[in-house]
Amino acid sequence: MPERHKVIPERPRRPRLLVLVDESNVGSSVRTAGRGLDWLRLREFLAGEESGRDLVEMVVYAGLPPAIPLWQDERDKKNKFIYWLRSNGFLVVTKDGAPAEEGHYKANVDVMMAIDALEVADEMRPDVVVLVTGDADFAYLATKLRRRGIRVEVASVTQNLGGVLKSSANATIDLAPLFRTFEVLTVSDPPVSSRARKRL
Repeated sequence: MPERHKVIPERPRRPRLLVLVDESNVGSSVRTAGRGLDWLRLREFLAGEESGRDLVEMVVYAGLPPAIPLWQDERDKKNKFIYWLRSNGFLVVTKDGAPAEEGHYKANVDVMMAIDALEVADEMRPDVVVLVTGDADFAYLATKLRRRGIRVEVASVTQNLGGVLKSSANATIDLAPLFRTFEVLTVSDPPVSSRARKRL
């Protein structure tokens, strides 16, 4: 009798996922909850095996303290943090900040993130884009991505998420339960960018 070959069914293609992170916005949200941000667990939560999706890239947009002596210590700390992110597989895009009012600096990455999102979406062809931000300025970006046939999800603390951004996405992901599992910040251990405040 002829040998029968067992047919192994092909595994269905998993949706390709692109995650874009507004570091200042998500960092501010988690600090408001009194926690430190666990980046590896955030990635696992959004794009781990159980998500049923294949992560193409997780891009973090981060503002750097100004390249002036007054901010050098903070800048060195932020650069160490960025080196750690890159060493752990994150793609990081940075922007040099400019001095603002005393004790603060301005480093708005919104425009860079929006332009990159459209270009990268065309190049990488993801099925799903997750925007990790609560900034309403990204509502139009969500609409533009959806018009390209891409599913858009916004990951943020839904309690702080404005209606405009929420209604522009296909779905929202509440990060509050995840944040509550992160380590509590102590007063003696402030986050890297504690002195920075994003100016919209």
